[in-house]
Amino acid sequence: MTTVELLAILLGTGTVRRPAAEVAADLLGAVAGSLRRLARKSPAELVRLGGIGRVKATRVLGALELGIRLGEETRPKPTRIRTPEDIVRLVGERLRDLEVEEFHILALNSQHEVQRDVLVSRGVLDGSLVHPREVFRPAITEAAAGIVLVHNHPSGDPSPSSEDRAVTRQMTAAGALLGIPVLDHLIVAGDRWLSFAREGLL
Repeated sequence: MTTVELLAILLGTGTVRRPAAEVAADLLGAVAGSLRRLARKSPAELVRLGGIGRVKATRVLGALELGIRLGEETRPKPTRIRTPEDIVRLVGERLRDLEVEEFHILALNSQHEVQRDVLVSRGVLDGSLVHPREVFRPAITEAAAGIVLVHNHPSGDPSPSSEDRAVTRQMTAAGALLGIPVLDHLIVAGDRWLSFAREGLL
């Protein structure tokens, strides 16, 4: 969308004789098309430019201020996964006290930085619910170099069940075919946890 179209959306409506797009174009024309110059205007100055009242002028300036603050925000540094403890620090607090099982994947880039945390299923872990296509679709979308499987055991026992092992084998095999390796499968159970990679179960 053009800047005029975006500004027209903010205005919502124009005047009896002029549509919002025309009013938006006039506003931008008055500041030589510069949003920075427009943002420096006061509500009263925008009103004097014609076509808008004080409420719309305030709305426009508020939106521009949000854009300025967005530009100033520092993007948080991605979490890098080097050890199972890094995974626990990232997801442990969220999963430790859940009353139902949740199965997540962490999509990692080539530097082992987490690009995305995806909830794949909620409920009892079952191979029919956790299908490779649901696991690897977001990994492919993120161009992940590898993934980490994570789920919780509400029982408080992190010991892997036969279903946990079967799902891990299935995902590891699928990852090998796709060139997106499964780097670990972490089970969180209250304050306890188990890493398939550390236990030699991958």
